[in-house]
Amino acid sequence: MRVGGRDDGRRIEAAELGAALGERATLVQFSSAFCAPCRATRRVLGEVAGMVPGVTHVEIDAEAHLDLVRALEIGKTPTVLVLDAGGRVVRRATGQPRKADVIAALGEAV
Repeated sequence: MRVGGRDDGRRIEAAELGAALGERATLVQFSSAFCAPCRATRRVLGEVAGMVPGVTHVEIDAEAHLDLVRALEIGKTPTVLVLDAGGRVVRRATGQPRKADVIAALGEAV
């Protein structure tokens, strides 16, 4: 997982996500209906969120939230953003992540 320069200092509020931020970190997944890697990504992020206390997984339907997709420059699905407790983007990745990479990225957020 890599962080893109475009996210420097960018904060995402719970109201933008339509869900509460995690106490320690939030894994935000942008998905689309016909995206096969999105299903596997959902499983991986759900497992990690279940393993790490205070971490929440939020999945967003990219097609239903085009304003947010444009604002965050989401170019493809799945895209995963790792947010710290304050909603600041600390990591961004596209494609299906490996569990170890997600856990490592959380280290920057918590």
